[in-house]
Amino acid sequence: MSKTIKKIGVLTSGGDSPGMNAAIRSVVRTCAFHNVECIGIYRGYQGMIEGDFKELGPRSVNNIVNKGGTVLKSARSKEFMTVEGRQKAHKHLTDYNIDALVVIGGDGTFTGAEIFNNEFGFPVMGIPGTIDNDIFGTSHTLGYDTALNTVVEAIDKIRDTASSHNRLFFVEVMGRDAGHIALNAGIGAGAEEILIPEEDLGLDRLLESLQKSKASGKSSSIVVIAEGDKIGKNVFELKDYVEANLPEYDVRVSVLGHMQRGGSPSCFDRVLASRLGVKAVESLLEGKSNFMVGLLCDKVNLTPLEQAIKGSSEIDMELLRVSDIMST
Repeated sequence: MSKTIKKIGVLTSGGDSPGMNAAIRSVVRTCAFHNVECIGIYRGYQGMIEGDFKELGPRSVNNIVNKGGTVLKSARSKEFMTVEGRQKAHKHLTDYNIDALVVIGGDGTFTGAEIFNNEFGFPVMGIPGTIDNDIFGTSHTLGYDTALNTVVEAIDKIRDTASSHNRLFFVEVMGRDAGHIALNAGIGAGAEEILIPEEDLGLDRLLESLQKSKASGKSSSIVVIAEGDKIGKNVFELKDYVEANLPEYDVRVSVLGHMQRGGSPSCFDRVLASRLGVKAVESLLEGKSNFMVGLLCDKVNLTPLEQAIKGSSEIDMELLRVSDIMST
């Protein structure tokens, strides 16, 4: 990259996650520290296509480190998936003299950034923001730790009711393709069983586990289910199946839904966002491009966007073993 970077654009795209605002703040203030202008791009790639830009300075991002969601708003843009849409976006960036981009989001966001870089040679750097923690090249994505704490707090409250009424609760958490939230929150909240997409427990084993729990003297049980688990078509069908085969159980379902994506970010997510924002900006200023900044072994590192997109985050098998032991 021969061109000196004097102006960096930052956007958030895809699903929001706690910590995105802290990352925006970090990008803006790192730019200011290095005497580089920073431009906020509203509504993700759609805002880039429409030229929805605003100059941001250090005071523009006061009092957002503690806020969930994203002050830059987020949107999924079908138009950006077309060559014509990306050409419009590129024209707006060049007209505004923006030299590089920091994009905060998940797989879809990174895919768009990589294509944009390949087509126009435009410098891009990605920051992983998704509560599912399903991106290769980082042990933690922005919002994951906050979502875990939100889920554990909710399950703790559900357990109070389960214990009071001798009930079995199926608690569905987010995780369409990855079971990181279900597995970690399930262990943290003391769930009797955890169902995740990566491991097909099977209906027979689930029934056997619940029967053992009953026989061991447990008067109530919590089963945490990732929304992408393959054991049943959905959590309500699973409830019906268990009630039909284990009539002694009074079964209830709680779907936590989008509450997991909101709320004030945890200290961990705020610090992580700050570290990743600094690394993203400084990597661009060093001439690097087409990377995702992430955390591995508590060190901030760079992973090529292509690897981050195509690679898969793996479930910790040791945690599965811990889960089995804890449910005894």
